Amino acid sequence: MPPTAPPATALPPAVASGADLDLDALVAATPAHRDRTVDAVRALCIVVVVLWHWVFSITHVRADGALAMPNPIDEIPGGWLATWVLQVMPAFFVVGGFANLASWQRLERDAEVRPGAPRASWRTYAAGRMARLWRPLAAVIVVWGVGDTIARAALGVPSVASWGMVVFVPLWFLAAYSGVLLLAPLTIRAHRRHPVLTLAALAAGIAAADALRFATGEDSWGYATTGLVWVATHQLGYLWRDGTVTGWSRRAQVGLVAGAVAVLAVLTTVGPYPPSMVAVRGGGISNMFPTTAPIAVLAVLQLGLIALLRPAAERWLARRGPWRAVIAVNGVAMTVFAWHMTALVAVIGAAHGLGFTLPATTSATWWALRPVWLVLPGVVLAGLVALFGRLERVRLSR
Repeated sequence: MPPTAPPATALPPAVASGADLDLDALVAATPAHRDRTVDAVRALCIVVVVLWHWVFSITHVRADGALAMPNPIDEIPGGWLATWVLQVMPAFFVVGGFANLASWQRLERDAEVRPGAPRASWRTYAAGRMARLWRPLAAVIVVWGVGDTIARAALGVPSVASWGMVVFVPLWFLAAYSGVLLLAPLTIRAHRRHPVLTLAALAAGIAAADALRFATGEDSWGYATTGLVWVATHQLGYLWRDGTVTGWSRRAQVGLVAGAVAVLAVLTTVGPYPPSMVAVRGGGISNMFPTTAPIAVLAVLQLGLIALLRPAAERWLARRGPWRAVIAVNGVAMTVFAWHMTALVAVIGAAHGLGFTLPATTSATWWALRPVWLVLPGVVLAGLVALFGRLERVRLSR
């Protein structure tokens, strides 16, 4: 039997919601049993996504006036290998599985010990989990919708739909994540009854859908794979939350990592899949969308790495400074995610207006400008977070 997970006691409501409190007070309020690695991985995922889009994309204006942002993996020898670690979406879904199971456990516990507390139901769970996830994004949609309408009517400029769909990159991710989040009460039940069989069934479904896609040439099967991959990746988080993987011996965890690497190597050499875990220019098939089996295997690899590094991470995160930084990032994580592309587009618009041409290849100029594309969008994003971050930091008691 795997070790029993710690009680699902969360940070106090103001802490869990990132309320406007002193960070030191939030640090002091952290329960001793909290798995801080979960919070650190979530924060790291957000930071990596932002940096990838800002710094590691060849963002430029095409001849038709539309923004394009390919990545340079195809121009960097062996660059595909970095995507096995830096493609962090699988890790984010794993963390989501941990957090959503913890939320469900908390509802169950509260219903047992607090008179008048609502029972653990899909409605109660969904309302709580979706509120913080979509509130920051709703602001982006409203601001862009109103701004775009006014700009087209008053200035006659083209719609953002024709030139800047990159602004809405977060939408597809949050749509996929929302889907697995809403399915969690069902997938939690399946996990509790048959954890191994549930994962095995998902893996079989992924393999079958991909096989049909490549055998028939019908990419529509890829949408089935996409759904199954993200459900399976989210399901892996339950194995972290219930102590299964973290309770394994170090040798078993190393075996998990080695096995996942071996399977990835076979799939991307003998199999039909490209080695890069992100889309590559001229690469044909992309592992990310429609999502393929290697992304599910990548999630296993990343979970194994997290389990191996977790003891050291927990010791480091017990220090005030690192944990304070993690709380600070997580307090505005969805706001940062929702607005980081807007910050990038604002800087691109300013540069374009001043007559600067953005390099469309990994030239010496492109490399030299990397620090600029960290600092300038960072300044804009800081202003956007200051303006809209309160939407994410609303106290749960309000």
